[in-house]
Amino acid sequence: ETGLPIHGVVDSVHWNDTLSHPDAAVRAKGVKALEQALRDSKAYGGSTVLLVAGKVERGRVSYADVYKRSQEEIRKALPLAGELNIKIAIENVWNDFLLSPIEEARYIDEFESPYVGAYFDVGNVMRYGYPEDWIRVLGKRILKVDIKEFSLKKMREEGLGKGFGVELLEGDNDWHAVMAAFREIGYHGWATAEIPGGGRERLQKIALLMDKIFAS
Repeated sequence: ETGLPIHGVVDSVHWNDTLSHPDAAVRAKGVKALEQALRDSKAYGGSTVLLVAGKVERGRVSYADVYKRSQEEIRKALPLAGELNIKIAIENVWNDFLLSPIEEARYIDEFESPYVGAYFDVGNVMRYGYPEDWIRVLGKRILKVDIKEFSLKKMREEGLGKGFGVELLEGDNDWHAVMAAFREIGYHGWATAEIPGGGRERLQKIALLMDKIFAS
């Protein structure tokens, strides 16, 4: 009705039925959900499924567990991804996993598959480093991008998640450096504003701010 394309979907259960869970039955549910998300993306005309690979849980799921289990489970979905020509895009999130771009690049490369890449979130990475550094390391592995702002000051003074409570262009992202890095790697794909929406005026403002970022 609107003419707006749906360029991809998000795996809806990846935080609960994790691919790193100690219980193999839970991991199997996670794989089944990932496969359904691949089919859904194909049906909607998308090209990717955003995936959280797993999460470290102190005393329950170690970093090494997440690395090994998530790769094993994602590999089970690769034949379907290839059949549908839908890519699995692993997002950098606050799951205490893949905490450097060099490690994420290695993790992706170990699949040896064109159907696994990165869904790069510019705002999320500010907790750990600078997005322009991650962009240059991940390079062509980046399939899609989420755009959001982050304030280190609000994080320090108000709490970790409060860092996101700032408008685009009013936080600590150096958008000029970020866009320069995207141009260097030749990225011309989707960039989604992952921020609170609203009515027509709010959406117009978001579009204007996004245009300013892209022009940086």
